[in-house]
Amino acid sequence: MKKSSRTPKGGINLSRCLLIVLIASTSLFAHADKNNGGTQKFTVLHTNDNHGHFWKNKYGELGMAARATLINQIRAEVKAGGGSLLLLSGGDINTGVPESDLQDAEPDFIGMNMMGYDAMAVGNHEFDNPFSVLKLQQQLAEFPFLAANIYKEGKRLFKPYEIFNRSGLKIAVVGLTTEDTVSIANPEFVKGIDFRDPKSEMKQIIAELKSTIKPDVIIASTHMGHYANGNNGSNAPGDVALARYLDFGDLDMIVGGHSQKPACMDAANSLDEKYKPTQECSPDKQNGTLIVQAHEWGKYLGRADYEMNDGELELVDYQLIPVNLKQKVKLLGKNKRVFLEDEIKPDPAIYEALLPYQKKGQTSLDILIGQSNGEFIGERNVVRNQQTNLGRLIATAQMKQAKADFGIMNSGGIRGSISPGDISYRDILLVQPFSNMISVVEMSGAEVLKYLTVVANIKPGSGGYAQYANLSMSVKNGQVSQVKIAQDNLQLHRNYRFSVPSFNASGGNNYPNITTHPGYSNTGYVDADALKNFIEENTPLDIKRYQPSDHITYQ
Repeated sequence: MKKSSRTPKGGINLSRCLLIVLIASTSLFAHADKNNGGTQKFTVLHTNDNHGHFWKNKYGELGMAARATLINQIRAEVKAGGGSLLLLSGGDINTGVPESDLQDAEPDFIGMNMMGYDAMAVGNHEFDNPFSVLKLQQQLAEFPFLAANIYKEGKRLFKPYEIFNRSGLKIAVVGLTTEDTVSIANPEFVKGIDFRDPKSEMKQIIAELKSTIKPDVIIASTHMGHYANGNNGSNAPGDVALARYLDFGDLDMIVGGHSQKPACMDAANSLDEKYKPTQECSPDKQNGTLIVQAHEWGKYLGRADYEMNDGELELVDYQLIPVNLKQKVKLLGKNKRVFLEDEIKPDPAIYEALLPYQKKGQTSLDILIGQSNGEFIGERNVVRNQQTNLGRLIATAQMKQAKADFGIMNSGGIRGSISPGDISYRDILLVQPFSNMISVVEMSGAEVLKYLTVVANIKPGSGGYAQYANLSMSVKNGQVSQVKIAQDNLQLHRNYRFSVPSFNASGGNNYPNITTHPGYSNTGYVDADALKNFIEENTPLDIKRYQPSDHITYQ
């Protein structure tokens, strides 16, 4: 039985008073130390559109090992300053680098685990593989995949949000994915999946969070794209449209991805198209919501430092930190690449963990298959807006493989250029990483004209913009005319065979679905293998032979 410490009526127990004061003082100082006198600090680090870049590139840039060193440094700095940290991804871990693609992005997720990612948005390229692969990736990841707007049979396929406790604050992170996924992912892998409007889903989630969990901060980790002033063109509405749709101040921050550009503004609603590494980055702000995006491939680590004072959230500082990016300089009369900033040394643990994956991937990729006398151009901002020699080369390779009269290739399936000189199998898989099958269909000339009228009117800038082989035509006011196959005018009653990726044959990129057409068949050939075979048979390649002229004209 505890002894009571009683005092005479009206008297004071001095020892007890001193104990109470001491406890109160200790508690007060502990709270002040934790929250820096009422200020609660936290930092959000973010990346997006990794696309298989777990290893440094051939110039010694990027790489998860260097990124880990940077993250660990910032984590220690934030902790020493009394703050806490949240590490988020805007999605698209899959597809783009052969060493990763051949191993279903396993090294990428291992690297993310070791770096301590807290959550990621589900990107459209997470559906580049059968759903069984995506489920295995979820099991491998030690962090949640978030997507509030992806449903199947009326139920969400992924967790809609996660709650994190940081610096005494409840921070809700909600995941959202572009509705375009249904048209830009392989239709075979998204069959039966419903990609709902992320704006309305977000509004419902915010209402739910406010009535139940009552978070102090709400962040959206999205894979929707940042389009300045909401000008999304042929793409689905992105982060700006999302922020404007919500009530003012309901959403504190959007950590984005998908459009693969730094979200750095030079004025209100005006993107800084000339942003360069090491420059200051001013994030977009719409309707009280901060919008950030860290370009692509781990080129940058985004860092947002926040403080909460009396319920008011303030962005103290924002940076895009280059991860070992280089620039070309002339030294002793020769061009050389040098680091823009001090080199970030790789984290030894992550380097050693990922090295076996890099070696395994390289074994079958460095086989020489041919040569070219110039560059075949497949850069995203070029090939999605105009005819290029690489687009024509790929369409030709598929046409020949399918024994067709002409070929059509979607520019979204072309992921890079082929440099002059030696061409390896690695180069092919960098250009065509999706392993689409080549389809062929036989149609009457009248059906071909109807099909071309749809495909030719897909707007430039999108992945559906088509590249052509052995075909010429004029497009004016939505109408297609002067169609020629080889050098002959299209005949409406004659039958023609043309090749097209299975992705588009199934309706991808909003192409007409032709899989039920009586003349349709799947050749069984993989697109990258067809290109490899064609290059081997026609090496050395002469770029003049594939140079676009005026075979496709728009008026």
